[in-house]
Amino acid sequence: MLLEDDFLARWGRIVNDVDKDHVPITCVKKVVFRTTQGRQRSINLRTLRKQGIDDDSIESAVGKFISDHEHEIVSMELVLDVEAVAAAVQPETDRLLKGM
Repeated sequence: MLLEDDFLARWGRIVNDVDKDHVPITCVKKVVFRTTQGRQRSINLRTLRKQGIDDDSIESAVGKFISDHEHEIVSMELVLDVEAVAAAVQPETDRLLKGM
């Protein structure tokens, strides 16, 4: 499904205001880690998906990375895939608003 830029911009504003404590892996574009050395390391999930890696394997790899580096990770940020969130939420939103 090809989405218009304005459509994604609107969803981007909505998604950026959402609490991101629990997010399905399918809606995450990238995981960014900050380390005790002041460095930033990231895992680009979108790139891994394009390489044909499934979400279960990606989730396992991210979990292993966290486990292997937990002593040096200061923080973790999830960068959401706005297009994936919009594609997942829009049909349900349309259904709920249909009769209004």
